[in-house]
Amino acid sequence: MAQLEALMQKNFLEYSSYFVLDRAIPDLRDGLKPVQRRILHTLFTVSDGRFHKVANVIGETMKLHPHGDASIGDALVVLANKEFFIEKQGNFGNLLTGHRAAASRYIECRLSDLALETMFHKPLTEFVDSYDGRNREPVFLPAKLPVVLMLGTEGIAVGMATKLLPHNLNELWEAQVAILEGKTFELHPDFASGGLMDVDAYEDGQGKVEVRARVSVADKRRIIINEIPYGTTTEGLIASIETAAQKGRVKVSSINDFTTDKVEIELTLSRGAAAKEVVPQLYAYTDCSVSISSNVTVINERRPVKLTISEVIRTLTERLKAQLKAELEYDRDQLVDRKHWLTLEQIFVEKRVYKRIEDATTEKAVRDEVVKGMAKFKKLFVRPMVDEDVKRLLEIRIRRISAYDIEKNRKDIDEIEQGIKDVEAKLRNMKRTTIAYVKGLIKKYGDRFPRRTEITRIKAVDKKAVATQNLK
Repeated sequence: MAQLEALMQKNFLEYSSYFVLDRAIPDLRDGLKPVQRRILHTLFTVSDGRFHKVANVIGETMKLHPHGDASIGDALVVLANKEFFIEKQGNFGNLLTGHRAAASRYIECRLSDLALETMFHKPLTEFVDSYDGRNREPVFLPAKLPVVLMLGTEGIAVGMATKLLPHNLNELWEAQVAILEGKTFELHPDFASGGLMDVDAYEDGQGKVEVRARVSVADKRRIIINEIPYGTTTEGLIASIETAAQKGRVKVSSINDFTTDKVEIELTLSRGAAAKEVVPQLYAYTDCSVSISSNVTVINERRPVKLTISEVIRTLTERLKAQLKAELEYDRDQLVDRKHWLTLEQIFVEKRVYKRIEDATTEKAVRDEVVKGMAKFKKLFVRPMVDEDVKRLLEIRIRRISAYDIEKNRKDIDEIEQGIKDVEAKLRNMKRTTIAYVKGLIKKYGDRFPRRTEITRIKAVDKKAVATQNLK
């Protein structure tokens, strides 16, 4: 019995930790669950600027994801409908009505320009073996965006859950600039479906928000719903109104749904009903008003942690600064390598070191002559010459030597030196560099992401008073 208990405990711990870390809870670093990360990495791997059949993308992603095609397809559609990282073509469903996407063989997708610019940097990405050891997949993507707060995500793991509400990307960028400049900031959710929102009880992501449909009175007989609360669909909303009407709680005689890419639900009032008394009934008894709780649980350094929204954005701003610094250092190293090679090539040709190998009869003698000939000019080297450099020099073709352009070589070296100076200037003040980077993103992409949910103070509906009005 004791052995069985120990075995069960061990297996349950392994299962629960796997589910928490590798399935349900997003990683703070790139804000993605493993299936989302694998989809984006696959799209980056196959990216050629053209659209790809979603069915093909699912097939490629299955090489990394051991949980079947349905989970990949559903996750891809959800990620595409966030409209940040995946450009879509075809019927990806309707978030407003709840209609599902077309079959994966009919729809196409590719990475957006925002994703290509901010989510990938292959040389600085840490890779591990995939589940079957045949491929390599990223541990996390080197994201330069506050993804976990942009997307909004839900997940139920073993013994814990997470529910992060989506935030407006422009406001997140502005908050990052404020953090870097030492100013105060405040962040509130923003939903693609719009609506009205009261954030009094949000408590920096540890509380809840009240979200209402945007309701307008067309005339004394009709009410129009133009925006719906986050997490609802037009079908669900209409069903809740019909149920309330059948119970006599909402004085509506008929409902017409004209929703396409925008919500338009027309409610015809019952005879004798006034719009000013029906609107509070909708908020009191239907899904026109919903309360959404926030629970910020994320994976940080392979452990689940509960944070506030402010803590998350501050951590991600520091990560952005570190990522930009790593990329600049990589660019500088690449420029130094290029300058080193061009300098060696210049010496080898201009100083006619290649003439020394004409009388050498063995491979070793040839290499020795190059090393001796180049050693005379080592003061001009960017860094010490190694065997790999000697090998590259010996691979230079005679035609290249005869057509060697001294002026072009010197111009290239001057441009590289200027590039190195520019990179080092940015590295000296990473705070200023990071602010400039974020402001550049706002200027380039900011117009795409206007706030959709209006923040307002919502007066609580007195259900007792509303019910009293319905009494004959």
